Amino acid sequence: MSETPSSPKSSKPENSAPVSMGAKIIYGLGSGNDMWGNWLYPTFAWTVFNMYLGLPGKMISLALTMRLVWDIFTDPFFGWWSDNTRTRFGRRRPFILAGSVLAGITFPLLFLVGDGWTDNAYFLWMIFSSIIFMTMVSCFNVPYQSLGAELSPDYKERTAIYAFKGSIQKIMEIGMFVAPAFATALAWENATLADVPERLGGIISGGFHWLGQLGGAIASLDMMGILELTKTPMGMSSGTGEENVNVVLGAQVYASILGGVMILIGFALFFGLKERYYKNFVQTSHQKVRITETIWEALKCKPFRVQLSMGLAYSLGLSMVGTLGLYATVYYVSGGNRTEGNLWNAGMGFFNMIFGFLGPIVFGGFVSRWLDKRGTILAIQSCAMVVFAATWWLYTPEVKWLQLFASGLIAFTQAGFWMMYGSIGADVIDFDELQSGKRREGAFTACGTYVMKVGMVLGTFITGFVLDWTGFDADLVGDQDPSAIFWIRFLLAAVPIAGIILSFVMILSFPLSRQKMQEIRNELEARRGTV
Repeated sequence: MSETPSSPKSSKPENSAPVSMGAKIIYGLGSGNDMWGNWLYPTFAWTVFNMYLGLPGKMISLALTMRLVWDIFTDPFFGWWSDNTRTRFGRRRPFILAGSVLAGITFPLLFLVGDGWTDNAYFLWMIFSSIIFMTMVSCFNVPYQSLGAELSPDYKERTAIYAFKGSIQKIMEIGMFVAPAFATALAWENATLADVPERLGGIISGGFHWLGQLGGAIASLDMMGILELTKTPMGMSSGTGEENVNVVLGAQVYASILGGVMILIGFALFFGLKERYYKNFVQTSHQKVRITETIWEALKCKPFRVQLSMGLAYSLGLSMVGTLGLYATVYYVSGGNRTEGNLWNAGMGFFNMIFGFLGPIVFGGFVSRWLDKRGTILAIQSCAMVVFAATWWLYTPEVKWLQLFASGLIAFTQAGFWMMYGSIGADVIDFDELQSGKRREGAFTACGTYVMKVGMVLGTFITGFVLDWTGFDADLVGDQDPSAIFWIRFLLAAVPIAGIILSFVMILSFPLSRQKMQEIRNELEARRGTV
């Protein structure tokens, strides 16, 4: 099969209707379901099951690995199924709605455990509940990611769509940073299920008061006031770290809240988006996508292999950042005060949101005007290497608030990278359509998530063993061996840099330039018309 498109039959494609700002925002909201469904638990589980229930790190790593192994099978299945679905509502939106509702309902199941269980019971529950939950997340996520490649045929507008998604995603990621602080909040001290309405009301009331103070500080440009407020995010205070906090109950309540939001987002996506290629091309096509195409056929596409290799190297490098960063905050910066450390982690979430929101705007709105997509990615990766090297100095107990900027700057480059990763992915789908005559977004998304999650399996599996190798011991709380702290800090910087360097090398061979994509679009629209 040739991978070089033939000469275009026309010099310029017909104009297609642009994607509205409302549709871009609605699509971006779906990133919340993606983030909370796929990436919250791998970090939050360490807070609940290791720091507070005492489950050994190796068992948590193995449970999280089994969770991803199951996900590796469900992603290709839902990619294949949605590619071949034909309904009056399209082929993606029914799965997006059903997956959002079912994932929202089953989210609290992840933390439906009790005090005093054996380690084996906690371990088996982690696996059992994750299998149920991740099946529902796959039902949502693969069709959702596939839909992103179908929203626009325009080279530049695809970057704009993923810039909106990337910025909104950083707002949604606050939910990941706030999770440990919410579950360990003093409001849950000696709390029972009957206390939930009262305690939750207190958290909400304090949160609104805190937001009012934050708004006042921002309006008056009071930077010291803003930094002071980050010590008590949403009005939650740290205490001494010795309080009897019902962390499991806090986690159950938090998962229930996010689950409800996930359901609402699913309805917004279902009613607010259109499947652009479905009516004009897919619905009339009788070609079926074989389930084998979700892996082997997709991997025959050279631009896709380059994209996947770049993303895999990057994600492998960053796979341990969330966990190592949390442990550096709690056990190095905060000296083992877990409540204080989790509050700082929540504050880092707000800086993650602010800087991450700006990342796609800067890289997608300005840098990409001067560089093509490959050049923009190279610029982002260069910045990221500098940022991770700086974490050695930004995580310090002498000036605790500096870690806020570590989180923010990492988010700045991360958001830019994944924005461009999604944008070039849409170009890859067009390249494949020219070769195969099919729109196989689901197959490529499933293959991409399959390979990426194999990498995440390795990263997740290694994390627990790395923590044990450093000499970290949760029972020692703030009395960790200095060598354990050194290795946690060193690996937090070194592992991501190694992955980014490899990713940098991979993207150099990406063949789909701005000019090449114009030629591909010309020929596709000459063949099947505009969409």
